[in-house]
Amino acid sequence: MEANTRSTGRLPAAFLTPGSSSFMDFLSDHSPEILPGNRSLPLQGAVEAPHGTTIVAASFPGGVVLAGDRRATMGNMIAQRDIEKVFPADEYSAVGIAGTAGLAVEMVKLFQLELEHFEKVEGATLSLEGKANRLSTMIRSNLAMAMQGLAVVPLFAGFDVDREKGRIFSYDVTGGRSEEHGYAATGSGSVFARGSMKKLYRADLTEEQTLTLVVQALYDAADDDSATGGPDVARRIYPIVTVITDEGFRRLNDTESSEIARAILERRLEQPDGPRAALL
Repeated sequence: MEANTRSTGRLPAAFLTPGSSSFMDFLSDHSPEILPGNRSLPLQGAVEAPHGTTIVAASFPGGVVLAGDRRATMGNMIAQRDIEKVFPADEYSAVGIAGTAGLAVEMVKLFQLELEHFEKVEGATLSLEGKANRLSTMIRSNLAMAMQGLAVVPLFAGFDVDREKGRIFSYDVTGGRSEEHGYAATGSGSVFARGSMKKLYRADLTEEQTLTLVVQALYDAADDDSATGGPDVARRIYPIVTVITDEGFRRLNDTESSEIARAILERRLEQPDGPRAALL
């Protein structure tokens, strides 16, 4: 195939007229070896690789917020202090990654291509439900790698233009998908982040309050989970925070995210354990 392509200077016809709207199916037919789940691994011993940690999401009337801390770990070591874990999937959705960092980023890029490929072939965008299902299929295809310690467990969020509201989907390593209502978290610090949001979340929060909520949750996760990184004022490293509404995906710039983080840090000087929820 390669020799024929070089001699003619043209791509094979199959590459120009794909029979499926799924980019993953197309790769499976023509180049299955480059799919993440088809990589060969050593037969013995676990593979040590950097891991991304905590991702949180919360919905509000009119949209959804997806955010992540910036730390990647490798065993008990900090592998990277400023890793990016939240990416746009398309105009109205985003993915936050937890698990094996390299595989997770590769899966996100493949997911972005999957959605773009579908739109070009079909002339229409997938529904948010359809996007969530496609991501589930990708995670399931990585099951063999996950069983060897290279798991990818993302959090998917977006604005459903049909239902006119933000929605959140969580996954397990087998590709099992669950829709979360209100808020969700994944990664090593997810237990602490979820507990924080459980006490502070309300369905009537404004966008600004929801932004503060997710950063509070990441702070609480970093307070109890060594693999989650809190705001690093000295290095000017702050959580990545994104908002998805009917106007599309928007990532807060460094100034916006630092203002939220610094305001929380100042309040924590007075209340180290964070804000208190009412007993009744």
